[in-house]
Amino acid sequence: MRDGTAKKLSAIHTAMYRATRGRIGRRLVNNDMLLLSTVGRKSGKAHTVPLLYVRDERDLVVIASWGGRDRHPDWYLNLLATPKAEAQVVRDRFPVRARTANPEERQRLWPAVVAAYDGYTTYQSRTDREIPVVLLSPSG
Repeated sequence: MRDGTAKKLSAIHTAMYRATRGRIGRRLVNNDMLLLSTVGRKSGKAHTVPLLYVRDERDLVVIASWGGRDRHPDWYLNLLATPKAEAQVVRDRFPVRARTANPEERQRLWPAVVAAYDGYTTYQSRTDREIPVVLLSPSG
């Protein structure tokens, strides 16, 4: 899928999720979806993307796969610059602090992520970069 098409579909998904407070868009490929709002590292503007997530105790775990492209998604680069963000899970919005899983955490979490959506295995095979596993910890 082309980047422009992916961004348009993401914008539609986000709009539907927000307008319905998660009634539409909270599930995709049999998994839970959240909205993640970051601050653009260049623009300083808010950017929101829908992401599949799994839970790890209190943390929400998201994957910076970008479909296996050779570069990280913008939302991940934004989090590296400013780890404070906002998550929306169904109708609940709350502040989070993001961090990339360390190697031990990634090794522990990757099987759960792949069990939730096996497409991540394909995405990882498409790129030489290690796809980051990102933990979003509630900070409010």
